Parts: sequence; C-alpha cells; structure tokens
Amino acid sequence: MTDKKRRRRSHGEGSLFQRSSDGVWVGRLDLGYVDGKRIRKSVYGKTEREARHKLNELRRQHERGMPVVTKRQRLAGYLEHWLVDVLPGTVKESTQASYVDMVRRHIVPVLGHIYLDKLAPADVRRFLNRKAAEKSARGRPFSARTVQYLHAILRRALEHACREELLGRNVARLVSPRQVEREEVDPWTLEETQQFLKTAQRDRLYPLYVLALMLGLRRGELLALRWSLIDLDEGVLRVRESLQRIDGQLRFTSPKTMRSRRTVPLPTLCIAVLRAHHQAQRRERAQERAWPSPNLVFTTRRGTPIEPRNLNRHFERLCKQAGVRRIRFHEMRHTCASMLFAAGNEPRVIMDILGHSVVGTTLNLYTHVMPAQHRSAAESMDALFTGPGDDEEQEEDEKQ
Repeated sequence: MTDKKRRRRSHGEGSLFQRSSDGVWVGRLDLGYVDGKRIRKSVYGKTEREARHKLNELRRQHERGMPVVTKRQRLAGYLEHWLVDVLPGTVKESTQASYVDMVRRHIVPVLGHIYLDKLAPADVRRFLNRKAAEKSARGRPFSARTVQYLHAILRRALEHACREELLGRNVARLVSPRQVEREEVDPWTLEETQQFLKTAQRDRLYPLYVLALMLGLRRGELLALRWSLIDLDEGVLRVRESLQRIDGQLRFTSPKTMRSRRTVPLPTLCIAVLRAHHQAQRRERAQERAWPSPNLVFTTRRGTPIEPRNLNRHFERLCKQAGVRRIRFHEMRHTCASMLFAAGNEPRVIMDILGHSVVGTTLNLYTHVMPAQHRSAAESMDALFTGPGDDEEQEEDEKQ
C-alpha cells in the first residue's frame, strides 16, 4: 500500500501507509479540531508491524485522555531542549560546553528555522558543504574534522528525537560523513627533545616538561596534578583529574576516559626533579601571604592554577629559546610515545602509560619510529635474504 493509495478511516481510527519516497511506514491519528484547526499526530516505523504497534499505543493514549504532543517544533527549539534537558550528565562537562558552542554558533543559525519534521537529508548536506567552504574567526577554512564534528553532534541530537518519536528517521544518518585524513604528526627527535630540556632546565616549570615528555601526560592532566596523588618513595603517580576552561571558568573535571584514570611508574629523573620542585615550591610559598592551591604540583608564582592557554604560550617561548622546531604542546605526548616505541616497549605497556582505551589507538596514532629504526629494519631484511655466499659473489663482481 503506498501513500497515494490508502483507505480513508473514520475520526479516531487512524490510518496506516508506507511512504513511497523512503519506504518508511507511517501511522496517523486524527485528533479532531482544536480552535477550528484540524490536528493530526503521526508515528513512524521501519516495518508495518512497528508502525501499527505505535499507532495503537497512540490511540489508547488518546482514548485514556492522556495528552498527545502535536505542536510542531523548529529545529532551533528542539536543539535548545536537547542541550539543556537531555545532554547534561551524558557527556563530560567540557564536551557539553563544546556541543553548546557548536550548536548555537553554527547549526542553529543555518538550520534552526526549519521545522524538525521537515528537515531533509539535502538540508544537512547543504549545511555541511557550506561549513566546509566557510572560514573560521581566525580567517582559516574549517577543517574536515570540525565539519565532521558538527555532523556528529547533529546526528546525536536527532537520534534522541527519534527515540522520543518526534521523528521517524534520523536524516543526518542518511548523509555520508565527510572523510577526514589523519593528520600527520612529526614528533621531536631524541636530539630535539634533549636540546629543549637543556634549555627548560633553567625554568621553574622544568619538571612539568619532564613529565610531559617522559610520561606523555596531557596538558589538563599536568595542570590538575596534586601532590597527594604522587608517591615519590614508591615512585608512582596517579592521574585522576584534568584542568579545563569551561564556560569561561577553570574547572577540575574527570579525565578524558575511564582508562585515563591510571597509575604511572615514575622514572628516576622524574622523581629527582619532583623532589627538587617540591622544595622550590615551599620556598615560593614562604614568600607569599597566601597560596590558594597548596596541593597543586604546578601553579603560578602566586599559587593559583595555571591558565592552559598561558602554558601554551610559555611552551612556545621555550621552543624559540631552545632553537628547536616548534610543535604543539600535545605533540610532546606523541614524542613520548615515539621514544617508548623506539626503546622497544610493547604497545600494551605504552597504551597503559598513555591512558588509551584500546591498543589500536596507540598503534594508529603514535607509531612514529625514528629514521635509524627504518635503517635497522632494512638491514634486518638484508640479513634474512642475503647469505654469506651472496656477499662473496658481490665482492667478486666489484673486483671485475
């Protein structure tokens, strides 16, 4: 039965049909007239049986006098409801803040005027193409990853609308996600790392950079690190929090994933620099009237938490002073992973140190081996396929 051929039913009985455009089954209940306007409510299903079940439930709800939501809603209104009433508690605070920003700055201005039930795959596709062609506030084109992120947010929001039976299908799922090429990461070499640390040794935040390069801690994890989570006698450090700027305020949040809550063994150098840093911090505290964050390992000279963006600027200045190639702060984590691989550590061990959820992330993102290892790999293949006799024949050929 198609949407063009369907049996007309009496008021309150409802109708059931299959849309020819996409094959979705639609159950529609006529609720009569309200203020002179005819009101209908629709439910949707992938199969006739599913749609019929939903239609029967809707009819029973109506017969019992229970309210049936019939008011049409624009996407902007629904997204605001989703952000305020649905999203909190399902994602980290920092992720929620990011969703709010992306929805209000990018999705609503373009798609917000469209009625939720009229949003089509073509609308989503045009929106994504438009964002891919736009430039950010910094004058640079939006990255493919940012466009993909916008798509993922819209898809998640519409998925909830489907669960609430406000929609029969998630049109964002019908649009293919944009392909994102994995960004090539070029971490520091061992020589660059040593040169940077040699320069940073004169800086009060030298211990922070030692931990970043030797343990691969994230920026937020370093800035939230507390003395109570470090046992210098046992030589271990526990990661339990992350410092993030959310909604204009610095907040201590849970780490990125459950696997990010980890206990990391401390190399001897880390223990030594942390002991020295603890003594230096005590001397700084003695010179101040108050020290707002006495348990934080890394603070400003006045004892307050360090602004993450200020740490980025501090790192860039040190890179310039050291005369090393400028990389992003996060790429010290890549550098740590590469050196762990170069030292022959197993991927599973590196995964635990870095706090990855799955070992595949470790292998895909951080297997940046040094050029010397490539040469070693080539020589190992020579050893397998070239025997002593082959070497003698080659020498004889060269003499001739």
